[in-house]
Parts: sequence; structure tokens; C-alpha cells
Amino acid sequence: MTKVKLCGLSRIQDIEAVNVIKPDYIGFVFARRSKRYVSFQTAKALRNRLDPTIQTVGVFLDETIDNIALTVQLGIVDMIQLHGNENESYLQKLRTVTDKPIIQAFVIGCAEDIRRAEKSTADFILLDGGKGDGRTFDWHFLAQIQRPYFLAGGLNTENVAEAVSYLHPYAVDVSSGVETDGKKDNNKMTAFVSTVRKES
Repeated sequence: MTKVKLCGLSRIQDIEAVNVIKPDYIGFVFARRSKRYVSFQTAKALRNRLDPTIQTVGVFLDETIDNIALTVQLGIVDMIQLHGNENESYLQKLRTVTDKPIIQAFVIGCAEDIRRAEKSTADFILLDGGKGDGRTFDWHFLAQIQRPYFLAGGLNTENVAEAVSYLHPYAVDVSSGVETDGKKDNNKMTAFVSTVRKES
């Protein structure tokens, strides 16, 4: 069954909603340039209100390894998502300070990008159309992929059924596709999760 990650949660009402909807993962964005950025303090408070059966993913963009380790020590994140220019050396250093699973994100624009993603030593790869800006990419590039992946980029309640039935990804990841006026929309989040679970 395809898993669901709802990313970019930042308000207590978002947490209250997902405690009912029960996605597999939720994401806290720690990249300061993002409009969905939350501080470690805010994320900790939100995590404390989250259903413990839902796993938390910390989204980082070229962050220091010490800061990522801090989110683990504070009990904020269960998984680490790297969405910047982190290389294999960075991953190796990160593994010396935490045993949490690592997701490495790749922007997909051509078949070579898929080959590069497949070589990553991260536990999971995430395939996106941009740097979290809600752009889709040509799914035909995924025809030959040999490892589990999180599918992101422009997903919403209208196209996620096709994505799941056509690609059978390990997980789908959505942020802007379940928002209204830049805020998480309970109805859209509910519909998105329900659609994925019906298709997978």
C-alpha cells in the first residue's frame, strides 16, 4: 500500500486534523527560506500534540549536521529529509551522529537525474519537480526505476489517484496540493489521504 506524507505542517490545527486523518508521515520544514518554515521550538510543541503512530519527517536544506542531530535529540523527528545539495560525504557524516532513516530529495528533469537518484546511499529517495514548489515532472522517467521512492511535485486530489495506480510509489508527498490560501485545508488533506488509500 502506498504511504502518505503530508508536509509543511505549522499550526496546532494542522496537527489536530492529521490526528484524525492519520497519514503515515507528516513533515516539518526547517528550511528558513520556505514559507512553511517552523522553528525547532514550534516543531517540538506540535510533535508533543501529534498522534505517536504518525511518523515525523524533518525537512532540511543544506543544514548543519549538528542542527539536524539536535532535532533528533529533542525527539522532534523520526526521519530526516535532505532537500538541498547534500552529497555522499555529507550523508556519511550524518550517519555518524544519528541512526534515523534518511530521505534524499532529487529534482527530476531528465533520465540522468533518475540514475543519479538511484545511486544515493540514503534509505529512501524522494523525486520532485522542484525544490518543494509544487511543480510536476514527466512521470515517464520513472518507468525503469528499481528502488522504492517518495513521489512529490504537484500532487493533489485530482491527480494522485493516477499517480498511485500508474506508478505504485512507496509513498506520495504533498504540501501545496492540500492547501487553500497558503494554509493546510482539512477537507483537501482528508480527500487526498482517502484517495491514496482507495487506489493502493
